Amino acid sequence: MIDLTDTQPAGTAIDRFPVRPVTPSAQVDSLAREIVALKKRLNAVVLAHNYQIPEIQDVADFVGDSLGLSQQAAKTPADVIVFCGVHFMAETAKILNPHKVVVLPDRDAGCSLEESCPADKLRALQATNPNFHTIAYINCSAEVKAASDVICTSGNAVKIVRHAPKDRDLLFVPDENLGAWVMEQTQRPMTLWKGNCYVHVEWTHAAIARIRREHPDAPVVAHPECTRAVRMLADEVCSTEKMVTWCRASTAKSIIIATEAGMLHRLKRECPDKQFIPAPTENCRCNECRFMKMNTLEKLHACMETLGPRVELSPDLIERARRPIERMLEISAMPLENAG
Repeated sequence: MIDLTDTQPAGTAIDRFPVRPVTPSAQVDSLAREIVALKKRLNAVVLAHNYQIPEIQDVADFVGDSLGLSQQAAKTPADVIVFCGVHFMAETAKILNPHKVVVLPDRDAGCSLEESCPADKLRALQATNPNFHTIAYINCSAEVKAASDVICTSGNAVKIVRHAPKDRDLLFVPDENLGAWVMEQTQRPMTLWKGNCYVHVEWTHAAIARIRREHPDAPVVAHPECTRAVRMLADEVCSTEKMVTWCRASTAKSIIIATEAGMLHRLKRECPDKQFIPAPTENCRCNECRFMKMNTLEKLHACMETLGPRVELSPDLIERARRPIERMLEISAMPLENAG
């Protein structure tokens, strides 16, 4: 029997959320100006995930979700890609740009989903069923991507699954909550890996029900990495990028957001006329990802000055991992009628 649950993200409710030092505003302005100058000198592009701190989002050339960042990484003309996110995202940029320099502010910025799915355990499970068609959520290592048939993001997972071969048994890794939501949308049965995002599973049905009672006119928008108990209370379940378009279109003046807290900065910029209420958790301030918040403006500046830490992958791994990513990008670009 294959044990899929013994690799768990480390950390407790206390050590997940270290207090970050506050950078004085004058220093923020100075660092931001220097980063802009470094971008020009290096011909660099700064990509930032929606969960990054506001100061990083404000100096980035592109802020988005995993799909948008992958698309930007695939087409950038820059010589240097500075990826403000977590390690697997920078790996994706390197896979799509093997001859470019890819750096990230903190090499240790990881992901609980990536940690939950070691490549050797995935291969062991795949060996039990030669008919598996493996769909890997982009929150995984390059080795896991290389062992998969196609990659997906929260923004295109439904489309990727609908496009999957009808005669294959689908294996979805590593997020069981996203996978369960996709099954609800597509009615395609899948074997789900037992992994989760430690941030998104902190929200509970009781906490969301309570905030809804406190703000009865505010709809709830939740990320599909949340548990089903939370998703069933949401008015919309979607990727972070879809959250932006949904909130823009909504007539509600206040909206409850159940995803990582960095998203609130992006939403406030895009929808300044609306109030965004962070969904509460039961026991702790668990709506911040300690990995995403390892990146700081100071580290961003330092990595551009030194061009390190760099992401380096072997040519063989890059070749094997690129194919399922390119498959994802091809399917994402297809008209909806061709994704059935």
